[in-house]
Amino acid sequence: MQPRFSFHAHGALLAMALLAGGWQVRAQPLDDPPEWADEPPVLSRWLEEGYEAEVRRQPHRAAQRYCDAARYGSVEAQYRLGRLLMRGRDVVPDPAAAATLLALAAQRGHEKARSLAEGLAPGEQLPDCLTTGDAPRLEVRDSAQEVVPHEVVDRYVSNLPDEKRRHAELVQRLAPRFEVDPRLALAIVRSESNFQARALSPKNAQGLMQLIPETADRFGVRDVWNPEQNVRGGLTYLRWLLDRFGGDVALASAAYNAGEKAVERHGGVPPYSETREYVRRILGFYRAPQHERPGKATGLAVQPVARMKKPPGP
Repeated sequence: MQPRFSFHAHGALLAMALLAGGWQVRAQPLDDPPEWADEPPVLSRWLEEGYEAEVRRQPHRAAQRYCDAARYGSVEAQYRLGRLLMRGRDVVPDPAAAATLLALAAQRGHEKARSLAEGLAPGEQLPDCLTTGDAPRLEVRDSAQEVVPHEVVDRYVSNLPDEKRRHAELVQRLAPRFEVDPRLALAIVRSESNFQARALSPKNAQGLMQLIPETADRFGVRDVWNPEQNVRGGLTYLRWLLDRFGGDVALASAAYNAGEKAVERHGGVPPYSETREYVRRILGFYRAPQHERPGKATGLAVQPVARMKKPPGP
């Protein structure tokens, strides 16, 4: 397979072609911004940087970022790069590469890619940024340590169905009162119940923050099915775990899932597949390994729920 062009080698030629107006590209509105999704933190950052480049009409930069993420298996990046090459704004079209990328994303369940791929001839061509050269090094990017931007989470919340949005906004409003970053609290609730106040697990975990009866009693929750009481109890527990584990997001989230005693017994994230997947999801959503404690605002002192029992000491 011979690549048709390289984003890295032919960026200047691409810019010259665009400036010269030698390409007729059908105008297409920008796609929606990338969602707050279950992607590794660096890939999420690259997707957002690619979208920002599209907004600024920098197609070469956008293609590079989408290619970087696609090389590490991001389905969303495959879709966005394919869309960009198919008929995107201000970019030289490459129908063969676009068809290949959209087909790959469609095969992996991407609905928008499946819709765009309908009627396209099957492709076997990839841009060579996916097949040649060294991949970018994920572990050295400082941005991998940055918490997910507030605007990304706010956009996610605003697009939720009405009832789920009200519950998410409740979490956002209450979290700072317990000195918990609302973004981490939302990541926990999203993974626990997907903002469903009547959620009930096979292990009898209940409500928005999936409190088992022992935890609800421990933190003074009288009515576990009351959304605000449930969230207050869960936030009190999460705050206590963050304090106990020095703000380490992986350890605190592992303890929220499996219990603090399991984390202490194993000296870290327990070797349970469910817990490890849970921690991976929380870190993927929150992106930073260390909790970013929100600053205290006037009148927003920590407000634990009534009757909170003192948790057992070390």
